[in-house]
Amino acid sequence: MSLPVPDRPLLAVLRGELRDPPPVWFMRQAGRYLPEYRALRADKGGFLDLCYDPEAAAEVTLQPIRRFGFDGAILFSDILVVPHALGQNLWFEAGEGPRLDPPLQNGLLDGLQGMPERLQPIYATVSRVVADLPPTATMLGFAGSPWTVATYMVAGRGSKDQAPARRLAYRDPVAFARLVDAIVDLTVDYLCGQIDAGVHAVQLFDSWAGSLAPEQFRRWVVEPNARIVAALRARRPGTPVIGFPKGAGAKLVDYVAGVTPDAVGLDETVDPAWADATLPAGLPVQGNLDPLALITGGDALARAVAAIRAAFPVRPHIFNLGHGILPDTPLSHVEQALAMVRA
Repeated sequence: MSLPVPDRPLLAVLRGELRDPPPVWFMRQAGRYLPEYRALRADKGGFLDLCYDPEAAAEVTLQPIRRFGFDGAILFSDILVVPHALGQNLWFEAGEGPRLDPPLQNGLLDGLQGMPERLQPIYATVSRVVADLPPTATMLGFAGSPWTVATYMVAGRGSKDQAPARRLAYRDPVAFARLVDAIVDLTVDYLCGQIDAGVHAVQLFDSWAGSLAPEQFRRWVVEPNARIVAALRARRPGTPVIGFPKGAGAKLVDYVAGVTPDAVGLDETVDPAWADATLPAGLPVQGNLDPLALITGGDALARAVAAIRAAFPVRPHIFNLGHGILPDTPLSHVEQALAMVRA
């Protein structure tokens, strides 16, 4: 006799079901706003060491599930493990963010030795989380989208307006395309590894999609993400993919048409009523509470939550933030938001 399949509301919505109340999770829900995370980080040391420690990373992934009962657990890792696996050196400077060496200012991977084995601890993290996850919770894996990952690889760090990568893409699109192709290929393998380890769905984060002109957006955001989605559907059919092109604005229409994600994330600048009226009927959407409204709490938070809830009366919806939760977010405001969403 087969065991009953657990009801996972978030996974059901990703597959097109309408749920009321909507399932909810928050981007960066495992992180610095939680005292238990800060305590573990202080004990374990560097951020990258934490990402590559399966026991610790699994604990961080599960912390917000235990505290708040979110409907989804997002893998604790970083988008820059992919360039690390492609052979760039990666470290994090305290208070300044990531560093990658050498910067690929010409877009060429020549001289770098790929090390895909660096990703093995992350698969082990997934397996640990899935073993301890509540049966109704959805395990979410993720990767950075090729454009966003490439911006860091070219500049060697975060960069204002992503100018180094944008300049290279205009100046030498052939070299830049080779770099993007390498990221696409490894990202597909990486997400397949996460799926094999037990994730139920994956999200593609394109944090810097909003910095591109329309033609460049189609070339470096839509086309590479479409290839990833197509490859995942061929190699791991049935695994939903959430696309999150932050800052895309009206270009969301082109993104959805070209990439064909199973769901699309909306950042906080998108009018949810516009999204509901404009995007294809039945396409699940995710978002899009302003993280600053969550910090503010009170009436401002209540109004924002109510507006988002009202915007999707017949569309499958996952309640989330428009970007990652901020470190100074009061825990009581997270509780307030969850209570309002689930009321």
